[in-house]
Amino acid sequence: MKVVVDTNIVFSAILNSSSNIGKILVHHRHQFEFYSCEFLKDEIFSHRTKLLKLTKLDGESLDELIALSIKRIQFIDQRVLPAKDWNFAINLLTKIDLKDAPFLALTRHLRAKLWSGDKQLYKGLSQQGFQNYMIETSALLNRLNKK
Repeated sequence: MKVVVDTNIVFSAILNSSSNIGKILVHHRHQFEFYSCEFLKDEIFSHRTKLLKLTKLDGESLDELIALSIKRIQFIDQRVLPAKDWNFAINLLTKIDLKDAPFLALTRHLRAKLWSGDKQLYKGLSQQGFQNYMIETSALLNRLNKK
């Protein structure tokens, strides 16, 4: 199963690597194909100071934890995504949060599921009839438990 990972999932894994999110992301590569946009790396870097404060780790330890959290993700430059996928994402997200457009465009392009802990995003897409683009952590755990 192809799964597009957004920034808040990776942040959650960094902040609590022993959580269900951390376990899925770090230990279950064979059950899921994880993808994300290069944009995710930019967001992690831009919040590095905040992550240092929240994790109480030194810089080197935080860098190792970030590397572990993103190690199993295949990154795709969002600039190569077709205009039709961008337009689709922008149209759906105009009233929700345009910052999620790269992830939704990639999800559509790959015919994948978007894994996000963003409740507003899930609610907004559901209200527009597009909840089928999303997958929640609980659904990923259920898939693991069935195997």
